[in-house]
Amino acid sequence: MTHEFDLLVIGAGSGGVRCARIAAGHGARVAVVESRHWGGTCVNLGCVPKKLMVQASEYGDLVDDSHAFGWSSTRGTHDWATLIAAKDKEITRLNGIYVSMLEKAGITLLTGHARFVDAHTVRVEASPLAPDEAPRTVTAKNIVIATGSTPLRPDIPGAELAITSDEAFHLPTRPQRVVIVGGGYIGLEFAGIFAGLGSQVDLVYRQALPLRGFDEDMRAAMAEAITVRGITQHPRCSSTRVTKNGETYTVTLNNGHTLEADCVFFATGRKPKIEKLGLDKTSIAVGEVGQIKVDANSQTTEPGVYAIGDVTDRINLTPVAIAEGHNLADRLFGKAPPREWSFDTTPKAVFFSPPLASVGLSETEAAHHGVVDIYFTRFTPMRHTLSGRKERKTVMKLVVQQSSQKVVGAHILGDDAPEMLQGVAVAVTAGLTKQDFDRTIGIHPTSAEELVTMRTRTRETPAAS
Repeated sequence: MTHEFDLLVIGAGSGGVRCARIAAGHGARVAVVESRHWGGTCVNLGCVPKKLMVQASEYGDLVDDSHAFGWSSTRGTHDWATLIAAKDKEITRLNGIYVSMLEKAGITLLTGHARFVDAHTVRVEASPLAPDEAPRTVTAKNIVIATGSTPLRPDIPGAELAITSDEAFHLPTRPQRVVIVGGGYIGLEFAGIFAGLGSQVDLVYRQALPLRGFDEDMRAAMAEAITVRGITQHPRCSSTRVTKNGETYTVTLNNGHTLEADCVFFATGRKPKIEKLGLDKTSIAVGEVGQIKVDANSQTTEPGVYAIGDVTDRINLTPVAIAEGHNLADRLFGKAPPREWSFDTTPKAVFFSPPLASVGLSETEAAHHGVVDIYFTRFTPMRHTLSGRKERKTVMKLVVQQSSQKVVGAHILGDDAPEMLQGVAVAVTAGLTKQDFDRTIGIHPTSAEELVTMRTRTRETPAAS
């Protein structure tokens, strides 16, 4: 059968766009379907605008800190509308870049919502991005689902009264009092944004410490940093009800306490975005949380149909989706074997103030592979010896496999942690040893030099039984 395209990508987020561009570069006939945002969640409702807002939230503290360095600057008032307008202008610019990149690569752009008719046929219908677009049916030999994920709301009374991260980027005004439910990346990052801009923030999360899945020492350090930021934490709590009286929202917690706010924000997870894709017209298998099941090569249970990124609910990070998309395009259309990506050492960062960055194994995870040597340091960075924020600590931790002396995990909380960690991620991916770190000369004076001067083992962790 002759198909209209060699590859049809459903979803123009970072992973889908990379897959389409690499495939087109190999000479494939490619089309991309997008229903909402060119650039996907990361560019429009995720990492990019959120990072800009985190940066905005830090300028007030920088003004205050400047006084200790001799500046007579005065902290002014923040104009939320100006920030949102500037953010929107930048996102619009990036949208245009994504469209331009696809067009220059010779890719056909289809605007609308994609729905499977069968395993190789897709119906593209009107969507919010182009409500007047005429429907079109296309066929493709290979189809990639890269539709990402969407925020979850808890199943409690009044959940519809709260916002999610999707709405947070477009609030007309900054709420003075915010209750954020959720102790993961999104909850912490927005808690820091609102607190830094002057809001009173209550952070509610189920576990004893925030950031489930991170190293325990770093979770504890982050909990301390959250308090230093002026945020009130409610650990071991969950919301059971949200009500509204006039302009005031009330959140009832499972311990019976109530919190009042001008805005309630649910950061309680995300789910794969598969609604209305018509997967029932294919043999694609879906997991318990709606994730599309794939093998190591991103192949679904339907031959010729693939899935990458958050819709598979594996490592839900933009660079991972990009790597998966690149790898898949090379494998389908490239002449040389695709490059190997080290997904096991995928670095990650939480853009709080201060941020946390991590690569490799936590102490607990590493102990499942044998005895572990731990190197740990905690100190006041140079800037804050003058600024007076001596409670704003930097924390660093190296996790070393004792038998091989390989550094299998590195974790940093502190100013510029993500910038430092990217280079360390290369070292961990390369399998460098603690001795390789020790023989590397540091850059002085920096916080980063601590990574190569932690020569005294803090403790030995026995292998997990």
